Amino acid sequence: MPAETEEATSRSRIPPGQVDVQNLRVLHVGEIPEFDPETWSFQPSGLVDNPFTLSWEEFQRLPATEDVSDFHCVTGWSKLDNMWGGVSFRAIYKRARPKENAKYATIICEGGYTTSLPLKDLLDEGVMFAYKLEGRELEPRYGGPLRLVVPKKYAYKSAKWVRAVKFTEFQELGFWESQGYSNTADPWTEDRYMSGLRSE
Repeated sequence: MPAETEEATSRSRIPPGQVDVQNLRVLHVGEIPEFDPETWSFQPSGLVDNPFTLSWEEFQRLPATEDVSDFHCVTGWSKLDNMWGGVSFRAIYKRARPKENAKYATIICEGGYTTSLPLKDLLDEGVMFAYKLEGRELEPRYGGPLRLVVPKKYAYKSAKWVRAVKFTEFQELGFWESQGYSNTADPWTEDRYMSGLRSE
């Protein structure tokens, strides 16, 4: 592909109000948590027929997947072509067997951070619980040992340091959403804030 065509293609993948950056930037709430693989656990719960708990070793034995996707931060930057590796949300969904009235999932993380999304969004291609980036173990500053990756949403939906998933009938407001950020978080419509709220 000619360089000018490749550049035009890359520009077409940058949502409005975003700038292309070469490296993921580090933004998060609170301190980076300590990770102890001996005590770490992952727990799907809520409106499910099969709640379960996995140790770190057990989680890593789940069928793995890889996906290359773009990453868009609500603060205005995008990093293209990130290769994530981990376990698809679909795999966790199938194992937990959500009940018919489960329509959303709340992602619960270290330090009390949460976010939530409709299951229809979480079941999209490329949505995963990632523990690798570019073929290497995911660094703690990027959300390791485990983070959610939701390519079609602003990155505050791609929560770092995930420990649990709670399936719910109604959507719960997460950390940023309870402070006025959008629940839909669509980069392509610049849906950064709830209706009537804009940054200064």
